[in-house]
Amino acid sequence: MNDDDLLRYSRHILLEEFGIDGQARVSAGRVLVIGAGGLGSPVALYLAAAGVGHVTLVDDDEVDLTNLQRQVAHTQARVGRLKVESAAEAMREINPGIAIETHALRADEALLARLVAAADVVVDCCDNFATRHAVNRACVAHSKPLVAGAAIRFDGQLSVYDTRDDASPCYACIFPPDAAFEETLCAVLGVFGPVVGTVGTLQASEALKLLAGIGPSLAGKLLMFDGRRTAFDTLQIARDPHCSVCAQRPGGV
Repeated sequence: MNDDDLLRYSRHILLEEFGIDGQARVSAGRVLVIGAGGLGSPVALYLAAAGVGHVTLVDDDEVDLTNLQRQVAHTQARVGRLKVESAAEAMREINPGIAIETHALRADEALLARLVAAADVVVDCCDNFATRHAVNRACVAHSKPLVAGAAIRFDGQLSVYDTRDDASPCYACIFPPDAAFEETLCAVLGVFGPVVGTVGTLQASEALKLLAGIGPSLAGKLLMFDGRRTAFDTLQIARDPHCSVCAQRPGGV
């Protein structure tokens, strides 16, 4: 770590729990971010600001005018551009010293198998259950910690699914893939901009804590945010002994 790095990251280094060692782990870390929209925007910006050494962004969408009310990594000048390219440009403006890899693709099983295996932490910022479950399966298969968030209207939620710990549930333990969950889209129901900012910022916080080795994380807890009341609730969550995805963990259920 050179003198410029010591100055740039000095406010993290000053934290007793973080210090130079924590910053060194962050700077050497690799984070995979699925989705570069409302949640992915603050995640990407805070990971860049913190100096995460390598960030991979996956999103097949383009920036639209309707995104700008909440997707703060993008600007009106970049409407029509790929979101991963727009977000990467914003990240480089904050911190040109990090490596950014972009994939303007839908996160399918084959791509996830390769990218999750190379990551230290995976942050799920997508907007549909099919992709969330695909990301979760890849994280379970490769024993990678997953920071998953979601937001719609005035409500948000997030948790950490860290299957390196045998007691920790995976995403499918809480939201089974065969359950009948209603798919809700912000294009239909709307979303309050600061809610995705709040959840995304907390996702970045959990990812950085995992990289730096400081804790505890949200593993085993589901954090619920009500943007109307500006209130948080925490639910204890447990591993499902009958989870079909957990059965694929090294060692099984």
